[in-house]
Amino acid sequence: MFSYKAASKQHPEKINKMMTKTEKESLADYIIDLAKKNGANEVAVDISLESEVSLQFRDGEIEQLQESQQSGISIKVYADHKYSSHSTNDLRKDALKQFVERAVKSTRYLTADKFRELPEQKYYPKNLGRDLNLLDSDYKNISTEDRLNIAREIHDLAKAESDKIISVAAGYGDAIFSSFKAHSNGFSGHKEGTIFSTGAEVTVKDDDARPEDYYWVQSRFKNKFPSPEFIAKKAAQGALNKIGQSKIKSGAYNMLVENRAAIKLISMLLSPLSASAIQQKSSYLDGMIGKSIASEKLNIIDNPFITGGLGSRLFDGEGIAAKERTIIKDGVLQQYYIDSYYGKKLGMEPNGGSSSNLILNTGNQSVDEMMNRLGNGIFLTGFNGGNSNSTTGDFSFGISGFYFENGKLAKPINEMNLSGNAKDFWQQLMEVGNDPYPYSKWLVPSLVFEGVNFSGL
Repeated sequence: MFSYKAASKQHPEKINKMMTKTEKESLADYIIDLAKKNGANEVAVDISLESEVSLQFRDGEIEQLQESQQSGISIKVYADHKYSSHSTNDLRKDALKQFVERAVKSTRYLTADKFRELPEQKYYPKNLGRDLNLLDSDYKNISTEDRLNIAREIHDLAKAESDKIISVAAGYGDAIFSSFKAHSNGFSGHKEGTIFSTGAEVTVKDDDARPEDYYWVQSRFKNKFPSPEFIAKKAAQGALNKIGQSKIKSGAYNMLVENRAAIKLISMLLSPLSASAIQQKSSYLDGMIGKSIASEKLNIIDNPFITGGLGSRLFDGEGIAAKERTIIKDGVLQQYYIDSYYGKKLGMEPNGGSSSNLILNTGNQSVDEMMNRLGNGIFLTGFNGGNSNSTTGDFSFGISGFYFENGKLAKPINEMNLSGNAKDFWQQLMEVGNDPYPYSKWLVPSLVFEGVNFSGL
């Protein structure tokens, strides 16, 4: 595979203003026709436009303010099963002509791979008219002053939580995007949307240490954010609660994982489910379809059709139709994530090679109720580095959190390691909470595990 990127010679703001959906379709047709005339058998074209604003307010001053507009075209060229990908943000017709000619010509030098071709037409979506409500129509009315005010208010509220706070960095960002995808064998699809993020990072003084915590949220709509008071308090109290943190004795503890931290554990579980990992023999879950890989408490559904969802879509990066699917049911693995290329290699039907919105089943108990029922254990609230091996299932992560005793937080902990093997670890899942984290495309609740190994003192 070959990759090439060309430099821009046209101001992206002008492109954003002038390019309609019809014009994107026309431009994609032009590129496809040009590539085929130059010898390509198949071509995929992606045209993307994005406008983004980000800023940071630190310790009473505007530390960063960035506004950018980007436009670009990427093409995938298939010539006699030789494949290459190329991208440029120079959208002038004469520059595109040279770009496409070079792309096809360079592909001819590569080694053929019989599995390199576009997905079959039968895998493309039949109905692209469904509105997933991903675009905030009020985006155009948001001013730079509005954005600054949000960050400034979160900053000031967090700073006011305690005189032990020595630094606060509050941030805000938003983006609006539009993309168009076209394949030479019949697929075309358009997507547009907005995304907003805001939050704060807080550092506090603790003798020789400087504990810190953060709280960030994301949403498709600005009015779906929690209040600045809520965000500021979560970030500030998270850092303040870490004052006095230290290690405790190594051993096996019951573990309660906060919902936003539990997202990392789900990521560790999903990585070995990709078709590439299966085909390359780098997945400990190879051959496990229909078998138990976790406690019966674990159920995961991938639903791309959630209205306003952060991961919602009608088609994936290959144009393959999105479908709701059950990934794990009562701890039993139901399917892998299969893209077109590795699906062909494995002789498996492609179903989309990446996740959309993940929904974990929820239980009936809150964090406080689960902690009270467990009595003693570790409440894990963050990870500090580490790694996992998708081939063997082995993992080791640095963690921070709290030791709790008699159902109450007793001591903040840090510089400890959580380790084990995923084959055993997910069977130790005892309970799922009632609190899926709402500001991520993965709606993961707090999770309880039994007898997990920690190394400390």
